[in-house]
Amino acid sequence: MELKLARTELDAKPKKIKLEKIEEILQNEGQKIFYFDKSNSHKDLVALVEHFENIGYSVYLREVKYTLDEEDYLYEVHIL
Repeated sequence: MELKLARTELDAKPKKIKLEKIEEILQNEGQKIFYFDKSNSHKDLVALVEHFENIGYSVYLREVKYTLDEEDYLYEVHIL
């Protein structure tokens, strides 16, 4: 599975990260907060949460709005 990380600039394209890379980061750091772009499907993010919960991690997913506009949001995933 490949997910898009949150953009660092509004006109930039989001960078992609594979599930295997996320697992590697967690093995090295133990816990991490990831920010994902709004263009990811909610279904893929729920699958990400379920994957890491099945291998023993606690995962928290939430939607973060960064302006008053309904279209300006990203997903925060905290994996511990």
